[in-house]
This record gives sequence, structure tokens and C-alpha cells, in this order.
Amino acid sequence: MTIIYSEDQLPEVAEEILRNIPTKTVAFYGEMGAGKTTLIKEIAKKLDVIDGTNSPTFGIVNEYENNIGELIAYHFDFYRLNDENEALDFGLEDYFNKNVWVFMEWPEKIPSYLPENTTSIKIEIVDSTNRKLQM
Repeated sequence: MTIIYSEDQLPEVAEEILRNIPTKTVAFYGEMGAGKTTLIKEIAKKLDVIDGTNSPTFGIVNEYENNIGELIAYHFDFYRLNDENEALDFGLEDYFNKNVWVFMEWPEKIPSYLPENTTSIKIEIVDSTNRKLQM
């Protein structure tokens, strides 16, 4: 599936992704500024996440809950990892073994540890207002 979209179309894009995604483990690829965090934020809204979402760059992982306090997603940002083995130090494999959504930014930093059931989403910058998504 390929979608070209602008920021004002994000709600529809998020719905389209959720309708068509085959797994709950999702790797988002794209250069800095491509809109990975922005898209994850919109997907989280569609999943009824109650807290605001942001990139977990400094903490590596954020946990998101719905309005009744159930954990529904983990959001990883692996950008600051120097070595993929650092992901094991904070128990990455334990996060993958839960039945919740897992959103990963910069998954290319942990290639050996990506689960087989990971869905890849690539975001490319088309121009200053449009992005191209491939899933």
C-alpha cells in the first residue's frame, strides 16, 4: 500500500493503516523530520490513548494507556542507541512478548532483534508539505 499525504490528512491515513496492518508490531523507517512521531501520535489517538504522545528519544520507550488505564502500546525510539545490544539491557524482548501495539522509530538500529511479525512502514519526504508512506 502506498499513500501520499499531507499533515491535514493524517487522521484518514492513521485509520487506513489500522484497517490494513497485519500485525501490532510496527517499525517506522524514515529520515529525521519525515514525520514518524507525528504519524505514531495520530495512530495512538485512533487507539484512544489518553496521554499526549511524544517521541521517547531520551527515555527510549514510552507506555501508552487508554481511558480505562489499560496498557495498549509501547513507543520506542532507538535513535540514540550506539549498539543494538543496548536494547537487550532494558529488556526489549519482554516488551515484544505482550499483546499490545509496539511502535518503533529507528528500527534499523536493532536489526537482529526485530520480531518476525514486524510490519514495516517507510515514510519519505516528498516536499515541504507531503509525505509518501509505503506499507
